[in-house]
Amino acid sequence: MSKPRYAVYYAPAADSALWRFGSSVLGYDALTGEDASFLVPPGCDPAVWPALTEEPRRYGFHATLKAPFELAQGRSEEHLRAFARNYAAGLEGVMLAGLSVTALGSFVALTPSVPSDDLQRFAFTLVQAFEPFRAPLAEADRARRLKNPLTPAQHAYLEAYGYPYVGDAFRFHMTLTGSLPGDQVAQVKQTLEACYAAALPAGPVRLDRFALFKQSERTGRFRLLDSYPFG
Repeated sequence: MSKPRYAVYYAPAADSALWRFGSSVLGYDALTGEDASFLVPPGCDPAVWPALTEEPRRYGFHATLKAPFELAQGRSEEHLRAFARNYAAGLEGVMLAGLSVTALGSFVALTPSVPSDDLQRFAFTLVQAFEPFRAPLAEADRARRLKNPLTPAQHAYLEAYGYPYVGDAFRFHMTLTGSLPGDQVAQVKQTLEACYAAALPAGPVRLDRFALFKQSERTGRFRLLDSYPFG
């Protein structure tokens, strides 16, 4: 049986319109651990949409800050949760100009409408702060990461932090689909844009918390374990 994995994600408050939107698009509420009624974008086949969102559904609606990791020797879930609570208490929020539905290669996600240096600094500081809790990367996980082409800097990040997309390689994104057929990306992006605009008002988005997610075993879904408002 595999060991549990933990991750530090940005996940909006569970009573927010943003959480409801993302959870409905993915068809999964990571707080309750239950399936959610799908918000199928207009023009998309309801019979096909579950397959198009299968991969991100495993992780729940989120933006990765500290990628999934097993606990280091001598560390416990209680230690991790206590540290997260104390760390969040000393943080201030990060204000984004807004979020936009974006096509990132073959998948669609919410990304910052305007780049934010404050967000980049916040994310990398958090990655470093939680590093003592991360067990060394297993060889199977390292090999999986190395299947994708990495720059020398990303390779160095992988070795140092167990994940290649941190520091200046970090891009905040809240995934809304899995990999889509090339001829569907533009259409799905356009329809999700309309759904997002209908569900949430335009304007700034404040990142005012982070969350701990837990995957009890590798074949299971991640659950939201705790949410930590800043300050």
